[in-house]
Amino acid sequence: MHKPNVVLLCPGQGAQIIGMGQRWMEAHPAAAQTFAAADEVVDLGGNGSLTSLCFDGPAESLNRTDVSQPALFTAAVASFQGLLDRWGGADLFATLGLSLGEYTALHLAGAFGFRDGLKLVATRGRLMQEAAEASDGGMVALIGADEDQANEVCDAARGDDVLVPANFNATGQIVISGSRTACERAVTAAGEMRLRATSLSVAGAFHSPLMAPAAQGMAKALEEIDFQPLSTIVYSNVTGKPHDPDNPELLKVRLIEQLTTPVRWSSNCLDLVRTISEFPESDRPRIHELAPGKVLKGLFRRIDKTVEVTSHDQPDPTLDHSNVS
Repeated sequence: MHKPNVVLLCPGQGAQIIGMGQRWMEAHPAAAQTFAAADEVVDLGGNGSLTSLCFDGPAESLNRTDVSQPALFTAAVASFQGLLDRWGGADLFATLGLSLGEYTALHLAGAFGFRDGLKLVATRGRLMQEAAEASDGGMVALIGADEDQANEVCDAARGDDVLVPANFNATGQIVISGSRTACERAVTAAGEMRLRATSLSVAGAFHSPLMAPAAQGMAKALEEIDFQPLSTIVYSNVTGKPHDPDNPELLKVRLIEQLTTPVRWSSNCLDLVRTISEFPESDRPRIHELAPGKVLKGLFRRIDKTVEVTSHDQPDPTLDHSNVS
């Protein structure tokens, strides 16, 4: 019985939903231990435990940036622990995560332990929440735009405010971020370019210069954690390419930059596809999305329709190692 050779996709903020991870916790003791450890590490004050918010909400609390980020990290790791139990182990070919999910990907590759990772993402969520509350920012999704068009919209609408591309999620799906007034102008500018633009319901202007205070805080938090060499390929959102596995200080720099620069998720996925396409079909690593949700599977479908992604929002009782290897 051989271990499956897998690529793991790790969700980012926005994938959170009430009930996430609960069935994994009920089905697998290792997943239950992950949630128990998270409750020991994360102090939410009078808002209850992290586990209770994941399973029972309320949504307005779970959706807060300072809560959703440690919650998503925990749910993804719990589902991975459940999958390891189901599969009897796994060989990780690569891990990649969207924004917050990059921390999950790094943990799975051995950069830092679960508790240290959870402390980092809890700090990240708090700092981003504080930066969002200190600035009047927003984000706008551009549908059908390429990078040049996204830059053109930003240039047309920026004025004296902040407005930059923030997420290159998939072909024709780019998010821009910045001052709220500039975002409002961007919707009009995009319409004049015959692009569909939708203002997003988010706490602030993530992955823009308005997150500079959060980046400064994360620099201090990252200094306190000893990173280990990566045991597998992990993709950088900043460069769109794999991290240097043996340069932890550069990795920390990239995580700081990630808060104020665009997430190049589409580039991450395209580079991965090129890499695994060199394998014979029978030996090709299979791609799996950790809980919660199926957001990354949907983005991959827009990036390359030929790629199969298996999502694990809930445990699948029919799944065993034989159909994932």
